[in-house]
Amino acid sequence: MQNLLVIDDDPRIRDMLTRYFEDEGFGVTAVADAPSMRTCLAHTTFDAILLDLVLPGGDDGLAIAREIRITSDIPILMLTGRDDVIDRIVGLEIGADDYIAKPFHLREVLARLRTVLRRRAAISTPNGDGKGDALTFETFTLDLGRRLAVTAGGSDIDLTTGEFDMLVVLCRHPKRVLSRETLMELTRGRNLDAFDRSIDAQVGRLRKKIESDPAKPDLIKSVRGVGYVFTGKPVSR
Repeated sequence: MQNLLVIDDDPRIRDMLTRYFEDEGFGVTAVADAPSMRTCLAHTTFDAILLDLVLPGGDDGLAIAREIRITSDIPILMLTGRDDVIDRIVGLEIGADDYIAKPFHLREVLARLRTVLRRRAAISTPNGDGKGDALTFETFTLDLGRRLAVTAGGSDIDLTTGEFDMLVVLCRHPKRVLSRETLMELTRGRNLDAFDRSIDAQVGRLRKKIESDPAKPDLIKSVRGVGYVFTGKPVSR
């Protein structure tokens, strides 16, 4: 059974999501605010979080997502009545895996949750047999099982969950030009033209973390009018 944490200050939505996802075979814990969320995360392991963007007590979903991403790459799906494109972009950029506007259809939430969980499992265990669980290049290694990036010198690279997923996609398609639409589809499971800027911002942050000179990148190169290409040389193991 996969465990789901629901964070929403509306008791009707908490009850609705709890009943629906328990009927679908999930274990569900539902809380109303950030302090209760922190208590749950400290004592229980969850497979995904459904997070409302507007919460009481001065905490909002964006701040909470940032807080979670400091220590965890657990999938986060934001549920919110604020259908603002800037909020969506910011939410995805700080590490949310999806963003669903209220009112929503429960079957859509379930479908998107399953997509996120499948994508996470596929990235972590690409062959399903414990083999090929690392991608190694001349400057770093991606440990897919533990979702870690390590420099050639052995130092950890601090990546958000979105940055890690983006780097995995780029590394699995070396020398191939990937459009922004393709990158969005492969990393988010959907094709959303409105979020082109989020792809550019994520690539910019990745360059700062893996390039020797982010202003003149050697690993992730821009292809004007199209997208990006990863040019790192793989190292056989």
